[in-house]
Amino acid sequence: MYESGNKARRWLWGGAGALLALLLLSTAAMAVTPRTLVPVGHTVGVKLFSRGVVVVKLTDGGTPARSCGLRTGDVILTCNGDAVASSEHFQSLLQKSGGDETNLQIRRNGGSMTLSVEPERNDQGLYCIGAWIRDSMAGIGTVTFYDPESGVFGALGHGVADADTAQLMPFSNGAVLPSTVKAVKRGEPGSAGELRGDFDTARDLGTLYANTGAGIFGRAEEDCFSAAGALPVGEAQTGPAQILANVQGDKVAAYDIEILKTLPHSTDGRDMVLSVTDPDLIAVTGGIVQGMSGSPIIQNGQIVGAVTHVLVNQPEKGYGIFIENMLSAAGLDHE
Repeated sequence: MYESGNKARRWLWGGAGALLALLLLSTAAMAVTPRTLVPVGHTVGVKLFSRGVVVVKLTDGGTPARSCGLRTGDVILTCNGDAVASSEHFQSLLQKSGGDETNLQIRRNGGSMTLSVEPERNDQGLYCIGAWIRDSMAGIGTVTFYDPESGVFGALGHGVADADTAQLMPFSNGAVLPSTVKAVKRGEPGSAGELRGDFDTARDLGTLYANTGAGIFGRAEEDCFSAAGALPVGEAQTGPAQILANVQGDKVAAYDIEILKTLPHSTDGRDMVLSVTDPDLIAVTGGIVQGMSGSPIIQNGQIVGAVTHVLVNQPEKGYGIFIENMLSAAGLDHE
């Protein structure tokens, strides 16, 4: 009886051990299953509003802005304690000052400080400080991926930077809009090309939640980016690949490229060097043009990155960002 019971106990322990092993195996299998994303490749209109207003230029002469120490690239956050919502709002707050000393809370190089300025009347009788400011930007770019699981999308592969200061636009809110490519300015050596499109301002495709150095990210208002099938996330390697790009009308097409080099230690969105080899794309665009930023890079049936930059003197060549860096900036785990 004892022997029989002992065997029974051994069988029970063996069964539990086998079950545990299966559970561990299943968990391990789940852990290495890569995230799947829908590669999009369609252009969108992008509208982005800043938190505060960006100083893009100081007028010449001894202006109040120069006297108080304001600099190009500063972001004005508050005016006499009131949060600045827009350029128009800032102007109205200056009028309320009546020319009295006014405190401006600004952000500069990641830090915060307060400057005191005394607005002066201009020729129109309005109080001003002698600074050009900006509170929003709009343009065209390409959506890289859509994650059906979370509803998150990523685009551009780089941040939206102010055109005058080249600094990342401080983010408050924004959205992406439907767009259609109407014309292409072909890239030539020494002159960057660009996509030119129309925006449908009647509706938003999605709401943005971040403007980062690795792209802009948001959540889709509807399932509008999932027409294509999802692909697993992969690691870019040197060799042939394709990009998905929308360079004519509403059509997204695949074009051949070559990944010439990977730069795993890059920190500025230039993680790989690309060369366009597709004669059809070169015929239309000359290579990589503005507006194609964000075009997903597909290699070996996987989404591995996105186009980010063009080499102005060699428009057939440019740079791309690794997809895992976009996912990290979006707050998504790539595995």
